[in-house]
Amino acid sequence: MSLIDISEERRNNPVDVVEHLAAIKEWAFDRAADDEIAISVKGRWTDYHLSFTWMDEIESLHLACAFDLRVPERRRIEVLQLISHVNEQLWVGHFDVWSRDGVIMFRHALILAGGVEASGRQCEVLLEAALEACERYYQAFQFVVWAGKSAREAMDAAMFETAGEA
Repeated sequence: MSLIDISEERRNNPVDVVEHLAAIKEWAFDRAADDEIAISVKGRWTDYHLSFTWMDEIESLHLACAFDLRVPERRRIEVLQLISHVNEQLWVGHFDVWSRDGVIMFRHALILAGGVEASGRQCEVLLEAALEACERYYQAFQFVVWAGKSAREAMDAAMFETAGEA
């Protein structure tokens, strides 16, 4: 129940805005339903699979960005510790492990309550935040899952910044 009973009619579907953005960027996408779109984006380290879902009941455009890195049960606790360290560094969004499949994903939402319309720039910033976070921390997740490193070692490696180019 809303504190204020004001009904605003939404003119545009926010997923339409995301579809337009994906078309402009020439990314492969699939519009599964009116309220959902899946987009594939090639990153520096791996391909990213983004899913935008319009959730009418909470008036939010939800973004989930996953990559092909399954967390085996034996590395799950260390990955969860790494996620805790990573999430402390993020201003927007967060990482999760989807427990059913062991998939790491970045999640965020754009709240559009009261009939607010999604702009192309808002959707672009949401998408960029996901891709930047995934690109920045992908190798840290790899270090923990594939190289058997601790969360602290992986985080230290991810936070290492180089200057210039060789």
